Amino acid sequence: MPDYRRWREVGATYFFTLVTADRRPILNTDATVDLLRASMARVRAAHPFEIIAAVMLPDHLHMIWTLPPEDGDFSDRWRLIKSEFTRRFLRAGGAEALRSDSRLRNGERGVWQRRYWEHRIRDDADYQRHVEYIHFNPVKHGLALCPHAWRWSSFSHWVAARLYDEDWACACPRNGAPRPPFRVADVQAGE
Repeated sequence: MPDYRRWREVGATYFFTLVTADRRPILNTDATVDLLRASMARVRAAHPFEIIAAVMLPDHLHMIWTLPPEDGDFSDRWRLIKSEFTRRFLRAGGAEALRSDSRLRNGERGVWQRRYWEHRIRDDADYQRHVEYIHFNPVKHGLALCPHAWRWSSFSHWVAARLYDEDWACACPRNGAPRPPFRVADVQAGE
């Protein structure tokens, strides 16, 4: 059996990827995204962390968090968020994927994949690559022509804070071809 070990550092900044069970597109409505936001808010109230950047796509999400200076336990936070969202989602009539015998034996629901990806941000360049990866992800997956056109992203907050121009990596007819200042392979190779 694999021995999964997670690197935990107090006060660190992490990039995460979470995927729905069987890559089912359950994060595809305002209602389900709102359920996820409410679940995160509830967990953040008891276990603080800062959300730096985020994007929700139909079958997965990416986020960057910074944990409090005295705390390195992101896995408990994700466990609580996934559990809270699953309860709310199923109560609201959401359907889960078929559950394997293993999931049934362990009392697990068919809403999220069991595991998730985490990567500790190492330096400013790593931080920048991952923020850009998050904001360009809807374009990469063909869900939007431009980062500003995807509503379930922190991109608009970064624009409002003047950390991005609104037309960053934009392919709207007024701006021509997309021009991301990074290569997706750089982020994937670094993980």
